[in-house]
Amino acid sequence: MAFQFPFKFAGPASDALSGDRTRPSKMMEYDQLLVWVTVLLMLFGMVMVYSASIALPDSPKYANYKTTYFLQRQAIFIVVSMLAGFFVFRIPVTVWQRYASTLFVGSLALLALVLVPHVGFSVNGAQRWLDLKFFKLQPSEVMKIAAVLYAADYTVRKQEYMHKLTKGFLPMAGAIGLVGLLLLLEPDLGAFGVIVCIAMGILFLGGINAVWFGGIGALLVTIFGAIIFFSPFRRARMFAYLNPWEEGNALDKAYQLTHSLIAFGRGEWFGVGLGASVEKLHYLPEAHTDFLMAVIGEELGLAGVVVVIAMFYWLVKRAFDIGRQAIAIDQTFAGLAAKGIGIWIGVQTFINMGVNLGLLPTKGLTLPLMSYGGSGVLINCVGLAILLRIDYENRVLMRGGRP
Repeated sequence: MAFQFPFKFAGPASDALSGDRTRPSKMMEYDQLLVWVTVLLMLFGMVMVYSASIALPDSPKYANYKTTYFLQRQAIFIVVSMLAGFFVFRIPVTVWQRYASTLFVGSLALLALVLVPHVGFSVNGAQRWLDLKFFKLQPSEVMKIAAVLYAADYTVRKQEYMHKLTKGFLPMAGAIGLVGLLLLLEPDLGAFGVIVCIAMGILFLGGINAVWFGGIGALLVTIFGAIIFFSPFRRARMFAYLNPWEEGNALDKAYQLTHSLIAFGRGEWFGVGLGASVEKLHYLPEAHTDFLMAVIGEELGLAGVVVVIAMFYWLVKRAFDIGRQAIAIDQTFAGLAAKGIGIWIGVQTFINMGVNLGLLPTKGLTLPLMSYGGSGVLINCVGLAILLRIDYENRVLMRGGRP
């Protein structure tokens, strides 16, 4: 049986699809495959989170936890995220465009609030969360979707100035620079990198001057290089990444990387079997969050890794297809927002997998939709619900209706 949304839409859009304004509105058309791929990634992630975390209660840090603690919480996160996605889907894209700047400013306020002593919640030396008692909110995740919408709206509003440095690029650079300052104080260089890629990607797609884009790209590489060079712990992590098997590195800064590589090596073609990972038995830290992909590689092998990569590739490609379709029917904001969501999911997935495979230096970024964490899964679902709404409105407009 095909997946169905539990509500109907009334109004011009649904009337246009039904072809009869006198009859009750029918169920709208939507991209079922996009919904199913999203749901399957979340459910597969929940299974792997359970597998990766089942042994954690054996350690002193998690001694008071049940073996199903992370499974139960991840299941709750998924249910809440899907409900939030259903609600977000009902919001027209024009509303997101109207409040894009407000959402961006609100996200900035949350990033500032997390730095306030006794307000922000700290884990492993990083102050990145707001403790809401029933839920720990990570403002950097909210900023990712806010950056997508703000950059898309900014590009549409400033279209005539996109070839000018002072009026086109610098205001956006100042806004993203402020975001970067707040994120580096947490510190969260990984989230900053993703947000910079989102903003730069949308500006590029929106028609920014190619010469300025290339020069600014080189400047950003220089800035990130300077951040790493002048930060002792980041510099040490970089050197460890370049030579992870050196004894001092393998037992210190490259500890996670070496055990992640061992996990992939043990998995070979088809893995050691679901639940049979050895590295998750307190050898590989954060196996249920940042290094979930390593557990997938060990238990399901290359076959499992390829399936996950293929699903994310399809998801990103579909986002760009939806964006291209929206731009073709003169819905520029919707098109840029859809492509921005594709950039966000694609870049974060690439960084997470690259870190797990040793292609990139170790960075604390989760695997979208799959890794354990409420904020990440919730905001990922919100972003994909907006993408689904853009596709829905594309279909309505192409049939001559009004969304």
